[in-house]
Amino acid sequence: MDFFRQHILSIVAFFPLAGMFVLFFINKENKSLIKWWANLVAVAGFLISLPLWFWFDSANGDQMQFVENVPWIQTLGANYHVGIDGISLLLVLLTTLLGPLAILSSWDAIENRLKEYYAFMLMLQTGMLGVFVSLDFFLFYVFWEVMLVPMYFLIGVWGGPRKLYAAIKFFLYTLVGSVLLLLGILALYFIYPAVAAQQPEIAAQFGNGTTFDVLAFHAIAPYLPFNFQYWVFLAFFVGFAIKVPMFPFHTWLPDAHVEAPTAGSVILAAVLLKMGTYGFVRFSLPILPEGTKYFVPMMIALSIIAIVYGALVAMMQPDMKKLVAYSSVSHMGFVTLGMFALNPNGLNGSIIQQINHGISTGALFLIVGMIYERRHTREISQLGGISNVMPVYATVFLIMTMSSIGLPLLNGFIGEFAIMMGALQENLWWAVAGGAGIVLGAAYMLWLYQRTMFGKIENPANEKLLDLNWRELATIIPLIIMAFWIGLYPAPFFRALEKPVNKIVAKVRPDFFQGAPRLEAQGERR
Repeated sequence: MDFFRQHILSIVAFFPLAGMFVLFFINKENKSLIKWWANLVAVAGFLISLPLWFWFDSANGDQMQFVENVPWIQTLGANYHVGIDGISLLLVLLTTLLGPLAILSSWDAIENRLKEYYAFMLMLQTGMLGVFVSLDFFLFYVFWEVMLVPMYFLIGVWGGPRKLYAAIKFFLYTLVGSVLLLLGILALYFIYPAVAAQQPEIAAQFGNGTTFDVLAFHAIAPYLPFNFQYWVFLAFFVGFAIKVPMFPFHTWLPDAHVEAPTAGSVILAAVLLKMGTYGFVRFSLPILPEGTKYFVPMMIALSIIAIVYGALVAMMQPDMKKLVAYSSVSHMGFVTLGMFALNPNGLNGSIIQQINHGISTGALFLIVGMIYERRHTREISQLGGISNVMPVYATVFLIMTMSSIGLPLLNGFIGEFAIMMGALQENLWWAVAGGAGIVLGAAYMLWLYQRTMFGKIENPANEKLLDLNWRELATIIPLIIMAFWIGLYPAPFFRALEKPVNKIVAKVRPDFFQGAPRLEAQGERR
């Protein structure tokens, strides 16, 4: 048990990869065994990660826990260094929860190249988990790039009619961002020795040679010159903004979502987009505090554009999946709005809303996939009156629609409420713009539900549709439970976030807890 506790992060991260290697030894003709094995590995990965929730010490949530730090490539200063705080804890558990649900949703949806498909799904799981637990920039970048490969193939091999276009577009966009991200990392890598040489206490703790240690870069943040922070923030911004995706880097997302298989869309929306927002929270804010504050007006403007533009475009979509895809642009705009309010309410809401978006939008993509398997179309005009023949499906769809809208007692309300509080603390118009996005979000989701679920069945192809089976219910019920848990009792989630969020705010705005002026007032003084 001691060994398991000491190495739990490595076990959680690499368990899906170990399952993938075993998969290679299963005969490709034995499709049933391949499916069972992949699902077993994914479920076991979730169960293995559960002790993190119970063992995590929220009272010290701002401290890295379950840390492993082993020399790796010593000539470069790279270590195998992993650990989690309250922020990464929630994202790790979101990943281990959504992984098995996405894999289970593929049971009847994927028929060709099963072994390769499930191998890529398990590989993707390890890549995502590695990003959230890495405390070494070199290790982080390896996982960041590894994640690209399986998602490229999942879209390019098992996607829709325009799969190659969508896969290449996804890969090229993300690769451009990754190159700039790497330049920013290298800039920090080369400036560290000069800063550490002037700060003996930092050199004593982290050494005065080159390093990729993220915590070392956190330590030198107050001593980095503004011009340096300016350019590194921009490099990080492009890398993370493409992944979020923020406006105007969002154009790869609808294509990737629409062409990806259902499981790929679920993982893409629920987890992959969070890697961009996690990058801002873990690296940009605490390492580049002055650069962050300088770019707040730009980040808020882009967030508000994304909220309103994403909602308006979603409202015009004739395809269910594309509508949900554009809703992600709008919802992720909310996440970045709360984040760059740079106060505890905004940041808490931003991180909670990342979890909420993973739950509600992941569920909506599952719901779209379920109807697509039956009708082989996602055109809204081809549906209508579905609740008459699929009442359980209609009930599930309604719950997750209300979750996405932000109905009180469901998870979306908690995140949106905290973000609006954080925005209002800084600027009334930020909150007004956010409120407009909430209204538009309710409009397009309710209109979608009304057009597909209500009324008479006018298309004969919809008359004999079968309701949800037990396997499909098994993929959606855990997300419904999570939606109600966060909506009714979010205290444990906020407890895990309180200390790390306050620590980040104190780094970016050292005088905040002494009654600092609002951000726009600071901007006026500059």
